Amino acid sequence: MEVFAVQNGITLVATLVLFGVKAWAFIDAVSHRAEAFPAADKLTKQAWLLITGIFLAAHMIMWSPLGLINIVGTVAAFVYLLDVRPALRQVTGRR
Repeated sequence: MEVFAVQNGITLVATLVLFGVKAWAFIDAVSHRAEAFPAADKLTKQAWLLITGIFLAAHMIMWSPLGLINIVGTVAAFVYLLDVRPALRQVTGRR
């Protein structure tokens, strides 16, 4: 029985961490001006809000971190955080 408790604990931690990553991406997208996205040669602010917001909401509904929707949402959040966010920061001069 203890093995399953460890597995459930790891799954819970992974779920919370990935939820946090998606929330961070969504909140960061909200915080930037709409003009900065085309200036950084990225999708529009509305597109990133839609992408990150839908996957954040989907994560709230489907709490499993290994579901296909949550995996795709995690990849989208990491694309935003590792590609779009640095480009926006460079354009806006934020640190």
